[in-house]
Amino acid sequence: MKTLHRRCAGLDVHKKEVVACLRLVIRGKASYEARRFPRTTRGLIELADWLEQAGCTHVAMEATGVYWKSVWHVLEGRFQQILANAAHIKGVPGRKSDMNDATWIADLLAHGLIRASFVPPQPIQELRDLTRTRKQLTREIVQHTQRIQAVLEEANVKLSSVITDILGLSGRRILKAIVGGETDPGKLSKLGGPRLAATRAELADALHGRIRFHHRFLIGQHLKTIEQLEETIAAFDARIEAALEPFRDALERLKEVPGLSETSAQTLLAEIGNRHEAISNGGSSAVLGGSHPAPRRECRQAALDPRQKRRPMAEACAGSVCLGRGSQEEQLL
Repeated sequence: MKTLHRRCAGLDVHKKEVVACLRLVIRGKASYEARRFPRTTRGLIELADWLEQAGCTHVAMEATGVYWKSVWHVLEGRFQQILANAAHIKGVPGRKSDMNDATWIADLLAHGLIRASFVPPQPIQELRDLTRTRKQLTREIVQHTQRIQAVLEEANVKLSSVITDILGLSGRRILKAIVGGETDPGKLSKLGGPRLAATRAELADALHGRIRFHHRFLIGQHLKTIEQLEETIAAFDARIEAALEPFRDALERLKEVPGLSETSAQTLLAEIGNRHEAISNGGSSAVLGGSHPAPRRECRQAALDPRQKRRPMAEACAGSVCLGRGSQEEQLL
């Protein structure tokens, strides 16, 4: 098999250390040298110096959790790096060890058999961290809202049956009044806004329950947590807006896609990056974004292919997706 990279290295990244295998082709024969380095900043700098002294040009590593990121940042700019999906470079069956894994990665890299994953530039990575954290915080608000609904059901208060959003203006006024000790359904129903579909009588009937101090305490704590999360999300929104400033033109174009909200456009930009060539070439970014449908012929072939019969359409089409026109096929992490 033809060797594409005569001086390369494979890294097996772990939580505490990095196992590196340096592969050199000298006079037509491949030689290997493996070493272990601690995954501290000093250890990673020693790894980079060792590889550079040996004349290494290409380095490959697996996308192992978040451990690969620190290694990638230290080696960035000194070598041509390739991030591989662990599922695509599974080693041959047999005896498994860290050294064998690093050697296997080095061999695959030398022969050009590793499909490079998409690693966005630093500004996009930071934007991605912000949008993903904001999404998680939003999920936590949903979880606390569901817990409030569970407490109300235990107290036989049917607030969610008459108010769609119990965290809206009317819902919050009623909940805060309940936490404050108000139990009279008539007084609580007057806190509902005029835009509610339920009548005052229906609202009063739904608010007639058996509320104990235990219920009021739980609802109050959940409301405090939700308000804190909302303040945190507001801070993330401001930071995301600042991080998006260099990509304002691309964001405005994404917002023109029908059905794509501003939050969705921000998330999409954070996940695929500011990749003009993919969008301008009519590639999968535009298809995934919804700006135009996939070619009918390709969709029909994917749907009728018997090998894809049991796989979802999105997964079936994923193999034919190519973002941009790079020398190596890329995939989104």
